[in-house]
Order: sequence, then C-alpha cells, then structure tokens
Amino acid sequence: MAFSLKRLLVGQPIATDRAHHQRLPKVIALAVFASDALSSTAYATEEILLALMLTVSFTAPETLQNLHTLLPVGLGIGALLVIVALSYRQTVYAYPQGGGAYLVAKENFGQQTGLVAAAALLIDYVLTVAVSVAAGVAALTSAFPHLQGHASSVIYLCLMFIALITLLNLRGMKESGTVFAIPTYGFLLSMVALLVYGFYRQQNGGLGDYSVLQHQQQAISNPAYQTHQLGFFMLLRAFASGCTALTGIEAISDGVPAFQPPESRNAAITLGWMATILVTLFLGITALAYMSNSQPIVALAEGTSQFAVEHNHIESTETLLSVLAHRTFDGTSAAWFYFVLQMFTTAILVLAANTAYADFPRLSMVLARDRYMPRQMANIGDRLAFNNGIIALALCSAVLIVIFRGSVTRIISLYALGVFLSFTLSQSGMVLHWRKLRPPNWKLNVAVNAIGATATFIVMCIILYTKFKGGAWMVAAAIPIIVMGLRKINAHYRSVAQQLSLENYRPMQGRRHFVFVLVPDIHRGVIAALQYARSISPDVQALHISIDQAREKRLREKWTLYSRGVPLEMLPSPYRSLVDPVVDHITQIQKEEPRSLITIVIPEFVPREWWAKLLHGHAGLLLALRLHEREGVVVTNVPYILKPLADAPGQEFAPEPQTTPSH
Repeated sequence: MAFSLKRLLVGQPIATDRAHHQRLPKVIALAVFASDALSSTAYATEEILLALMLTVSFTAPETLQNLHTLLPVGLGIGALLVIVALSYRQTVYAYPQGGGAYLVAKENFGQQTGLVAAAALLIDYVLTVAVSVAAGVAALTSAFPHLQGHASSVIYLCLMFIALITLLNLRGMKESGTVFAIPTYGFLLSMVALLVYGFYRQQNGGLGDYSVLQHQQQAISNPAYQTHQLGFFMLLRAFASGCTALTGIEAISDGVPAFQPPESRNAAITLGWMATILVTLFLGITALAYMSNSQPIVALAEGTSQFAVEHNHIESTETLLSVLAHRTFDGTSAAWFYFVLQMFTTAILVLAANTAYADFPRLSMVLARDRYMPRQMANIGDRLAFNNGIIALALCSAVLIVIFRGSVTRIISLYALGVFLSFTLSQSGMVLHWRKLRPPNWKLNVAVNAIGATATFIVMCIILYTKFKGGAWMVAAAIPIIVMGLRKINAHYRSVAQQLSLENYRPMQGRRHFVFVLVPDIHRGVIAALQYARSISPDVQALHISIDQAREKRLREKWTLYSRGVPLEMLPSPYRSLVDPVVDHITQIQKEEPRSLITIVIPEFVPREWWAKLLHGHAGLLLALRLHEREGVVVTNVPYILKPLADAPGQEFAPEPQTTPSH
C-alpha cells in the first residue's frame, strides 16, 4: 500500500539513460532557478520602507519625513544587482560543472574557505524556503485579513506549502519546473500590469485613496509615535534590508549542469533575463511607492514604535504590494485584478522556495561527493532527484517556520548575511581564477569580479553591523558550527577509508566457524533455519532459552525426530530474558576461541498481512541490535513466509503457532 501511494504521489521511476531528457530549457529554467530572485521584488521595497518608518518624524501631519530616501536607496540596490549579475555571469562560464561559491572558493582559496562558503549557502537555502513561504502566506493573509488573527493558521499554511513544494520536487526537477512556470510567468505579467496601470494613473491625477493607509498616516501623526530621526546607521539598515532583493541571484551558477546544452551559454542567457526582469520590477515598485507616497500597513497600538526601535523591526499587517494594488485597481473596472495579483504573488512567493529545492540538494551532493556530508545525500532517487537533500531541506525550513511562527520580518533578520558572504568568497575566488589562467581579456574579467567582490563585501559588513542584534548573530554563530560538523563528517570518512584499506593487510587464516541456531520450539520455520545452518558450516549447534518447562519437555521429545543430528543445548534464563543468555554464551565462546567466527541463525515466520505482524514479538531484533557492534559475530534471519489467512489450510480449531524469540 505504501509503495502504491508513493507511485501515485511521486510518479513512475525514470531510467538512468533518460537523464539527459530531464535537462531544462531556458524558459523552464527561469521558473526553476529565478523564482526566488524574482519573487523578492514583492517584499524588498517593503523591507526598506519598514526600516525607514522606524526613523519617521510623525510630528508633520501630512508628510512622512525621511521617506524621500527610499528612491536613492532603491537605486543603490539596483546598481548592486547589475554588478552582482555581471560577476556571476563570469562564474557560469568559468565553472560549467556547477557548485557555485563552494567550488570557486575551494579551488582558489582552499578547502577550509570552500566549507565556509558551503555553510553560508546551506543556511541561505534553508532561509530562502522559510522566507519565501512565510512571505507567500503574508500575501494571502493581506487579501484575507481574517486569517491574521490566528498565528497557528499561519504556521499550518506555511507547513502545508512546504509539504506541497517538497512533493513536487520529489517528482523531478523538469516536472516541477513545468508546474512552477505557470505562476512564475503569471506573476511577472501581473506585476507588469500593476506598474503600467499604476504609473498611468499616477501621471493622470494620482493613485486612488485607500482608507486603511489614510487612517495609518493620520494615526502616526500623533506625537506619541515619535521615533528617532534618520541617521547614518538607520540609512545603512534600510539599505541592508532592501538587499534581500539580491537573494537567489547566485542560483543559476550553482545549477549550470541542469541546463540543456550548451549549458554555460544557456545559463548565462537565463541569468541575463533574470537580472533584467529583477532590476526592472524592483525599481518600478520602488518608484511607484515613492511617487504615490505608499507604504505597508503596520500595527499602530500604543508603544508600538518604541518597541520597534528597541527591537529593530516592526511587523506589517498588509504588504506594500497589496496597498499599491488597492490604490491602483480599487474603484475601477479592473478592481477584480487585485485578487488576481495577490493570488499570483502568493504562488510565486511560495514557489520561490523551489530555487532552494533545486540548489540545496545539488550542493549537498557535491559536498557528499567530497565526503563532507553523508553519502546518502549523493543518492539519486527513482525520479532522478536528490530525494534525501530535498527532504532534509524541507525538515530544516519547517523547524525554522515553527520557531519564528511564520513571521517574514523576524526570519528576514537572519537572511542575506550568508548570501553576501558566499557572494564575496565567490567573486574574490574568481579574481584569483582569472589571474592564474590569464585567458584573453582576463584583466577585464578581473575588474568585473573585483568590483563585485568589493561591493558585496561592503554590503556584508553593513548587514552584519546593522542586523547583528536583530538575528544576524545567529547566522554568524551557525556558520563555524556547520563547518566543524562538515569537517567532523570528513574525518569520519577518512578514518573509515584508512581502516578499510587493503594496503599492508593480511586476512586472518584458519578461523573456526561456529553456527548457533536459536530454537524456541520445533516447527517448519526452525527446520528451514537448521537446513540453512548446515549448508554454511559443519559446526552447528541449536540453542534453546529455558523459560517454560513444558515447552522444554516437548522440544526434547521431538528434537531427535527432526534435528538430523544437530546437538541441542539448553541455556538457563533465571530472569526470563531471551537475549542475555545468548550474549553470555557468545562471550564465553569468544574467550575460549578468540579467533573464531560466530553466526547466529534466527528462524522467523513472516505473516503477509500487515496487522498480523503486530501480533508477534520481535526478540530477534533486540538480539541483533545487541550483537550489531560485537566483532566476529554475524546475525542471520531465516524467514518462513506464511500464506495469507484465506489461503491457509482449513482447520476448525487450528492451534496457535508457538511464539519464537524473533517474534
């Protein structure tokens, strides 16, 4: 039943020789690898405004002073987007095998620096899923405000969306990309419609009034909500908050092998598309918000602003995009388009997590190949997806959602530091890469990557400085811990390889092989186990744990008839344990014969009905667990398959089969 359910949800297996058919064309790849970056336009400008709103002087009743800095901050981030996109275009051509910042840093700075980049990326991918899903739910609750009063509902919605994306990715990258292309392009078209119609209305009398926004602007004009004036620190913080627009821009360089050939060229073209769309949408939303004096709706209870200043954040109850859509479409014949935009925004934000689902498993595979993560991370599932990496990402992001209760603002405080650390290491490594190889035009390439490394390093320092108390300290602390964990895994694998090496190894000769068959009673399952034991060694002995005197007497009476000469030894068990007497007996044999090899044969009958398995004990499993780490001991189960109840021979009063130690 479980297998059939898996086939229904995940689909039929794909043969290995069909792997090349799972490569992504550019149109689908844009939806798979760029959804994270493109979706950030739904909240990046809002994060800048939330930071600036902490600095607003609310003594002026009609204007929100200090918000005039929104446009220059947005332009600065737009310029940074272009720089980073150009820098990663170099990486796509230089490292067509993928791997992104980890591979670049490892090859140019050494393994340790590569692990730092890998740790930063792993954190980034987990946060990408958490932030994207939480932002998608925030867009949904903006359209349906009655959901906002139930924190548990927000968490359940987030977990439901994570489960849905996980399931789609388990079906394979190409199939999930096809599904995700619809909401991705739907979102892009909706955003273009919002900007075109919004700028048209702004130039012809301004956007419409929105009562919720007017109420907020009147409320915050009260001197009780006075906050600090804009300073250099708060300006830097607004810039750092807006830099979330750059998250996910490195995803294409990590997944170059997933593109159709020629891989590097197609990846570079897709990266160019993504950067152009991203810059256009981000600057468009920023300019429209600036020109129309729009802002997200925030909670304005007494003391809210003081709390926000002390804790470096405020929560929005309605997103900036929702406010702009209300002001653009309300009162027009296209008022219905507000819900269309919100639905596509919810979809793209939720599905933006797919970028992490595409890259986290691939990076985990590369690390597993280098023996820095469990080898299971390199296993390819029957749908040609890295299932273990997908499931690990889902579990980590779900835990993060629960801890931070699905709050975008709280999770986003952790965001971006790891992103820009990996940016900096990647672009710095590319500078060394070009200097070592010196291909044609290498000086131009060095200049592009040097500018990118410098810019991202400065932004990383700004994020660390301005968001350290707000949550960036967690990421700063987690990176070295993850690196130590990766090194510990690698040390284990190196130790295993050394101990398993055949170099200077001489196998032990002349070992005596003892075979012990556990005999709870005499029945067909035991006979099969005795036959197996005699086939692997002439030195076979049966062991019975003496607990029930009546059963022991019955066994002695029948043993000679069915045992075919195998000796039977009774092991007393004064405390009625089925495991300890066997362990003590093996210990004694190993003391007498230190070079011996011991095989424990456990007969077991296996019912076909799942419920019937619950009717029998599993002492054999307990014994196997006890002996698992005992050197020189092998535990073998010999199953006797029982027929289904309907096929069993009819007998009105059939006796119950005797319970065995393995059941």
